[in-house]
Amino acid sequence: MGIPMYHDGSRQIQDQFGTRKLADRLEEMLVRDEFSDADRVFIESRPLFFLSTADLEGRPDCSYKGGSHGFVRILDSKTLAFPCYDGNGMFKSLGNLTVNPFVGMLFIDFESPKRLRVNGRASILAEDPLLKEYVGAQMVVRVSPETIFPNCPRYIHKMQVIEQSVYLPKKGYTPPVPEWKERPVFKEVLPPE
Repeated sequence: MGIPMYHDGSRQIQDQFGTRKLADRLEEMLVRDEFSDADRVFIESRPLFFLSTADLEGRPDCSYKGGSHGFVRILDSKTLAFPCYDGNGMFKSLGNLTVNPFVGMLFIDFESPKRLRVNGRASILAEDPLLKEYVGAQMVVRVSPETIFPNCPRYIHKMQVIEQSVYLPKKGYTPPVPEWKERPVFKEVLPPE
């Protein structure tokens, strides 16, 4: 793969707790840099994931990303894509990606339970051809994986999706305006839509 899985900090703590051999075995048996068919099925079935980015100085930011099942797509064994929908206008994640392409993504199935990590490099194309396929998307992010690996699911709380958000973009549907955007303090500074 070329990218080291562990750095000196990881190794120091692994040695402290006697888990270096275990960590090496887990890497040997589970870590890969290409999406499998099982990864595709799992990722495309998830209605949410968590996205970790960092700015140029390495200060982290973690964001929840949600959509309809299939909003994250595996385009091929080396490419994942997801849309960016209207949010709060801060563009913390996308802003970070413009100065630091490294991402961490965590996909969780709270019902089974199961989880999968994807770490890689992201890119944003202003006129991505996929943009027209994602109703309501402002941009599309593509990720090239460097490490893909499952995580132990034992601490995942069992939960269910009761209903989808009314704000999810869908063909032929206009989502309601979020309440906070109607407040005068924010309404006066919203960009024209």
